[in-house]
Amino acid sequence: MTDNEKNNITDNLQESKTTESSLQTDRQPNTAKKEKTILKEILSWVYTIAGAVILAFVITTFIIVNAVVPTESMENTIKAGDRLIALRLSYLFDEPERYDIVVFKYPDDEEILYIKRIIGLPGEKITIKPDNNGNTKVYVNDSDVPLYDEFIREPMILKGNNEDGRYTENEELEYIVPEGHYFMLGDNRNNSKDSRFWEKQFVERDKILGKALFKYYPSIEWIDASYNSEK
Repeated sequence: MTDNEKNNITDNLQESKTTESSLQTDRQPNTAKKEKTILKEILSWVYTIAGAVILAFVITTFIIVNAVVPTESMENTIKAGDRLIALRLSYLFDEPERYDIVVFKYPDDEEILYIKRIIGLPGEKITIKPDNNGNTKVYVNDSDVPLYDEFIREPMILKGNNEDGRYTENEELEYIVPEGHYFMLGDNRNNSKDSRFWEKQFVERDKILGKALFKYYPSIEWIDASYNSEK
């Protein structure tokens, strides 16, 4: 082998090594860039998920109550299985009003949430008795005019919290609502466990979590409780 051939081989080997070294140098920055891109994407997802969790916590803790209605006690206004949203901010500046439908902590077990309609306001006397036609009605502060009740499912049967659970007929049920408390009834009054039957019969103001606004399942529908107490 001639000297020229040897020199050519040597030059080729050196060139090959130089090229390989150059390729390795090029690969290292590209790999680092890809790793940084993947890391940024992962962090982006982490921040997005964390933000969504925090936002959901804030909304459900301070703004809305997401509730599922388990029984028929508010039919036909709200049916068993309906899912609804109540607004916690409804009573931030205003007091609860008669006929409002509210979500609250059940007085006898505050781990359970109930939904009923406000009937008696703080300091009022609530009387449940038959009218001149024999129909059971609700009266406030000994008024001769019963409260509006066209939203109830069926004519109300007079019944109180008797030990044996029997219905009482042609008798009056009277309740004095303490200050800072509310008297609740279900719209399906013949099948509603409400203020008439609880051990702690009245709901404290700060146990009312929110006013029911609309149902979103199985259909979207506003809950209209804007009745005039003079009706």
